[in-house]
Amino acid sequence: MKENRIEEVESGIVNARNDEPCSKFRNIQEERAERKMRLASAFRVFAHFGFDEGVAGNITARDPEFTDTFWLNPFGHYFGSICVSDLIRVDKHGNVVEGQTDTVNESALILHSQIHERRPEINSVVHAHSIYGRTFSATGKTLRPLTVEATAFYDDHVVFGKMGGVMSQMEEGQMVAEALEEKKAMILANHGLLTVGKTVDEAAWWFIAMERSCQTQLLAEAVCNPRELTEEEARRGYQELGNSDAGWYQYQPLFQRILKEQPDFLR
Repeated sequence: MKENRIEEVESGIVNARNDEPCSKFRNIQEERAERKMRLASAFRVFAHFGFDEGVAGNITARDPEFTDTFWLNPFGHYFGSICVSDLIRVDKHGNVVEGQTDTVNESALILHSQIHERRPEINSVVHAHSIYGRTFSATGKTLRPLTVEATAFYDDHVVFGKMGGVMSQMEEGQMVAEALEEKKAMILANHGLLTVGKTVDEAAWWFIAMERSCQTQLLAEAVCNPRELTEEEARRGYQELGNSDAGWYQYQPLFQRILKEQPDFLR
């Protein structure tokens, strides 16, 4: 069964983007299966990059049929072993409506549910405690257009300065969702990074790219006062690299790698 699934993915039968109507999806069940597959792959990719940190971090994907619910990782489950069958679906109140466990990460509920509710065009929200992201978040700075890759976030991210420790109140989640506005990324002060996207692939890539841009800026500012790209260069870079399609495509080599090296995530 697993081998048949891999053959389907590799042949392109079920690798359409999961945020758009597509003839490749014969029904809503197929679209849901595709979205869950992409979500499980993202956890494996994040484990590969070392973005897991104990029980911290979540990636969510809106259900394509029951759009006021979303799929996410079960609490306390190692990113590198998550399979499609491990994913759980919860409503905005934190009730598990589908899945094998009733244990939900409260921070995920607080943070992700508010963004999903406020941004109906967003199908995925990503937050993890990556080392460079949380280091950079302590500076209170925004990302500068120091490299072409960083231009993907030019004028499209914000710093939320009211984060302290662990989120514990739904009102905090509402504040984060409101501060994010229509942008695709946020630096949570003294906490880490958050990204969103129309697809899981896009949101996951923005997080990876933002983490690397944080690392680049930390290194560059440690040795000198680095030169920024001009506003014209930054805006041109954003137009090419900062759109949803670019985010989706950039993730595909990572998806292909995980599919080849860890096909058990499809279970």
